[in-house]
Amino acid sequence: MKVQKQQYVTIKGTKDGLTLHLDDSCSFDQLLLELEEMLSLKQYVHGSGPVIGVKVKVGNRLVNENQREKLEKVIKQKRNLIVESIDSNVMTKDEALKLKQESEVTTVAKIIRSGQVLKVTGDLLLIGDVNPGGTVIAAGNIFVLGALRGIAHAGVDGNQDAIIAASSMKPAQLRISQIINRAPDHTLKEGNEMECAYINTDGEMIIERLQQLTHLRPNLTRFEGGI
Repeated sequence: MKVQKQQYVTIKGTKDGLTLHLDDSCSFDQLLLELEEMLSLKQYVHGSGPVIGVKVKVGNRLVNENQREKLEKVIKQKRNLIVESIDSNVMTKDEALKLKQESEVTTVAKIIRSGQVLKVTGDLLLIGDVNPGGTVIAAGNIFVLGALRGIAHAGVDGNQDAIIAASSMKPAQLRISQIINRAPDHTLKEGNEMECAYINTDGEMIIERLQQLTHLRPNLTRFEGGI
C-alpha cells in the first residue's frame, strides 16, 4: 500500500493575492523544498501578468531573519510574486517583553514643571498637572488627571490610534504620532468636563468630550468603567 506524502504547503487564492499556509511540524529545509516544488507550477512562474501579493502564514514556527530571507527568495525567484507579510503565532522573548512594556499603564503622581520631561513606553496616567514648559511623552495614550498646560505627545512611535485626555485641556501643544495641534480652538471654563484629543479618519486632530471616547476608541478598555 502506497503511503501518501504529507503536504506541508497550502496555497489559497484571495481577492488580494495569495496566502501560503506553511506547516509548522516539519523541518525548515523540508518546507523550503516543498515550497519550491509548489511554486514551480506553471501558473506561478514569472510571466507578463501583474505582480501578485503573497501573505505567508507559518503557524507555530519561530522564523528568524535568515529564514525569512530564504522564504522571500524562494517565493520571488523567477516569479511575479512579492511577499507582503510573514506572520507567525509565536514571538521571541525580546518581542514579548517589548509588547508587554507597550501595553502597560504607568501611573505617576507628580507635577511636571517647566523644563521637565516625563516619557513612558506604554500608556501614561499622570495624577497631577503639566505646567507650561513641561512635557509628557508616551508610546501609547496619555491621561492627565489635572491641568495640561504644557506639551503632550502620545503615540510617539507612530500609533495614530493613541489619545490624549486631560481634566483641564489648555496645552501649549498636542501631538499624536506626527500630527501636531498647538492648542484647542476654544476656551474652557472652570468646571467643564474632561476632554480628549484623537486623530480622525481624515488625519486631523479633533478634541471631544471624554464621554465620546467609548465610541471613538471602543477597544480602549484598560480602565474598568472607563476613565
